[in-house]
Amino acid sequence: MGAIKEYSTAPQYDFSVRPQTADKSLIELAGQARTTLLFPFELAQQVVLPGIQGQYTLEEALNLLLENSPLTIHRDNKGYLTIVPRQTEPPVNALREESSKITIDEGPVYERISVLGNRASARGAYDSAVPLDIIATDNPFFAGSQTMLDALTQVLPSFNVSAQTTNDAAMLVRPANLRGLASDHTLTLVNGKRRHRSAVITFLGGGLSDGAQGPDISVLPVSAIEQAEVLRDGAAAQYGSDAIAGVMNFKLKSTPGQGSISFTGGQYSAGDGEQVSVQVSQGLAIGQKGALQLSAEYQQQNPTDRSVQREDAQALLDAGNKVIAIPAQKWGSAAMDRDVKLAANLVVPVSRQHEVYAFALGTSRDMEGEFYFRNPQRRQGVFVAGASQPGELLIADLDGLGEGIECPTILLTGDNVLASATYQQIADEQSAVGRNCFAFNEWFPGGFTPRFGGRVKDGTFYAGSRGEFGDAWLYDVSVGAGYSGIRYYINNTVNPSLGPDSPTTFRPGGAAQIERNASIGLLKSLPTGFYEPFTLALGLEWRSERYRQIAGEQASYEVGRFAQNRQGVSAGFSVGANGFPGYRPETSGEWQRETRAVYVDLTMPLSDTWFTTAAFRAEDFSDFGTHVDGKLSLRWQATETLAYRSSVSTGFKAPTVGQSNIINISTKFGLNGLEDQITLPPTNSVAVKLGARELTPEESVNFSVGLMASLSPAAQLTLDFYQIYLADRISTTSAIELDEQTVGLLLEQGFEEAETYRSAKFFTNDFDTRTRGLDLVFNWQFDWQGWQHQLLATLNWTDTQVIRVTAQDYEQRDGAVNLTTQRIRMLEDNLPAYRANISLTQSFGAHQLAWQVHYFGAFYEDHLDASAGYDIEAPGRFTMDARWSYKLAEDWKLTMGINNVFNTQPELNPHRFVAGAKYPSTSPGGFDGRYGFIAFIGGW
Repeated sequence: MGAIKEYSTAPQYDFSVRPQTADKSLIELAGQARTTLLFPFELAQQVVLPGIQGQYTLEEALNLLLENSPLTIHRDNKGYLTIVPRQTEPPVNALREESSKITIDEGPVYERISVLGNRASARGAYDSAVPLDIIATDNPFFAGSQTMLDALTQVLPSFNVSAQTTNDAAMLVRPANLRGLASDHTLTLVNGKRRHRSAVITFLGGGLSDGAQGPDISVLPVSAIEQAEVLRDGAAAQYGSDAIAGVMNFKLKSTPGQGSISFTGGQYSAGDGEQVSVQVSQGLAIGQKGALQLSAEYQQQNPTDRSVQREDAQALLDAGNKVIAIPAQKWGSAAMDRDVKLAANLVVPVSRQHEVYAFALGTSRDMEGEFYFRNPQRRQGVFVAGASQPGELLIADLDGLGEGIECPTILLTGDNVLASATYQQIADEQSAVGRNCFAFNEWFPGGFTPRFGGRVKDGTFYAGSRGEFGDAWLYDVSVGAGYSGIRYYINNTVNPSLGPDSPTTFRPGGAAQIERNASIGLLKSLPTGFYEPFTLALGLEWRSERYRQIAGEQASYEVGRFAQNRQGVSAGFSVGANGFPGYRPETSGEWQRETRAVYVDLTMPLSDTWFTTAAFRAEDFSDFGTHVDGKLSLRWQATETLAYRSSVSTGFKAPTVGQSNIINISTKFGLNGLEDQITLPPTNSVAVKLGARELTPEESVNFSVGLMASLSPAAQLTLDFYQIYLADRISTTSAIELDEQTVGLLLEQGFEEAETYRSAKFFTNDFDTRTRGLDLVFNWQFDWQGWQHQLLATLNWTDTQVIRVTAQDYEQRDGAVNLTTQRIRMLEDNLPAYRANISLTQSFGAHQLAWQVHYFGAFYEDHLDASAGYDIEAPGRFTMDARWSYKLAEDWKLTMGINNVFNTQPELNPHRFVAGAKYPSTSPGGFDGRYGFIAFIGGW
């Protein structure tokens, strides 16, 4: 939303606004003019306006509507309009009884309106028939947030983002969860247009998001966005696949003649995680009526370290290996380098009835974190041969087994192998044995920890035209494309099968998601004889999705001469870049599908107290057929201060092209420590042998019921209960142990390194869940002791239960195959059942104080996702954030803030010495501790 600029040749509109309170009148008038307005919400609720009929410009209509009221139009020196309080007391008959008590302060609280809940007209959050949050980016708790993802976690209690450490590509694109569902169960829009998925499939997504391929919200530039609209309700019938938990829409700024800039720097109290950012946005006038908004951001962030020394690394230190790093493995936030975000938003009227528009977003950034520590006396395939105990040091005989000089056998006991006289012969390059026999302990006497990262590139472009033609039909025609690409790299590791010829830096390939969209939408007001005309919206959509897996450089996947089963020289070295083997040409490729959809959306104001909407959508997929969904919502204004709302809908999420086709190999913890694990497409013959079948869409039934209470003109409360039944959920299975026969089948398929695999996964529609929850939102603005206060309290309760598992009898799930007991508990209990936020913003003169208390309830974690008995039952905790802002000039201010003022940390990880994680790695609210920042923000 934003101020509206009126021009000398402003268009006229047909207005029909009934007598009612000003908040409703202004929202209705804005909808009929197909624009948005800012106005002081609490004052507008107290004012009754007479209504207006006829054809006027927007400014003419506002002048007539607001005549003899305490509200008026304000035009700044650039020609922009907002609704503000009059400076003099208005006539008494324009107000309700309590009008004599009204005090008009500087800086009124503005209502923001949205079209997300239905396509008919703009509505306020409290007028919506479904739960809707409208969040302005000038919220004080957006300051100091590194990304849009972090900002939203500050203000949405049902929105959870866990820290992702040592979790493959999930470190690079963190999955976000709304209403307890996976990251790809929430549809994301920008300016009302579908946003593409990320190229990253989160194979290790903390349980709940394992296998999810959702959009990457963190790449959106905060400086380009005016507000975020979050529809907390199933909306697949309105917007299509993925809108099961809800819909998030990000509205881009359009403020010609206005600009802003901010500089921010911060650091954690532990002395790490330094972050600096610069944000710039400028609006330009195009001709008399057009607007172009340009925005840019740059950010750098250093990593954090919240680790302890691993017990196996400490044992090596105690045994005399003094080159072990302390800590051997770091757990913390990933480093972010050269994060650049750009955005442009263009709107140009071409006549009184038509305008063209376009917007583009682009991001490039590098991120890097650490993988698991490779123990120099335990890691099989690199340092150790086989799984027998005691292990045998893995030695490459360079001139061939049985040829020339024979390499010695060294058993690995608890002693320091570096002190072994036999090993010292191998390490002595001056001796014949040393020149012919090679062990990776020579390169990494203290073991090694691979550093994994990637360059993320993301881009979106949309263009279209909208306006009015024929018999008052409104139209919107658009085409668009989205791209998400990632190129991985892994350093400080080796391809063991290459022996001493191995590099230590690899480019193992990447992935790309490419989507194209086209849509035609029509909207018409239909006189019906009811309280207001009905609004009919209908449209056609086409979408193409393409997923590409890109081969890595040869050294990252090459089967070297020391690989297992290579006769003559082999001693059993593993194949590929250790930690993330490169994508081979035969497992790379490109897969595509197309989707066509038709929708009908009807908004029906039946009376001054009853409002209902109905939606229907049919969507046809080229790879698995047609899906039909519907939605019905109802709002009843029972009294002047109390309203009820309810909705019921069906929904679906189609399996992504990537989920249906990708092959991935990664290293993770298992029952026996680190192991290589392969993820196969469900159509692969080995996956079929293990129980896989072709993927089908997830299907949902959503139900919600709620109330809205206006406790006073300045205090409102909403309470909503919801239930989401989700059948045939798509996820990866738990790790399935491989036997010799299955390994043989993989070898036949060309996986030459298959003997190093210990387990396999595949995507499956294996289980059903039922998610129930409650959202409470209370908002109150009041004056006290000369200070203006705004209090916002939010509470979310969410409970997810796995109610059906097809691969095994649910009552005997200890014998689970596809889903272990721990995996089911991660789905049910990894996110806290209770989350709450209470924020208070206080303003006095040039000063503003903002306080926010967060509560994160108890949660469960299967530590290391190992199903190995590393269970964590973590209690809840409170954190507190604070902000202070001082207005240096009219549009310039200084902000200082602290997140987690009291440095409240999660309870210590009881298994922290196993892999070095000091705190549970999926702790809600993070585990980095207190963060302080300072920001200088200006505008013109």
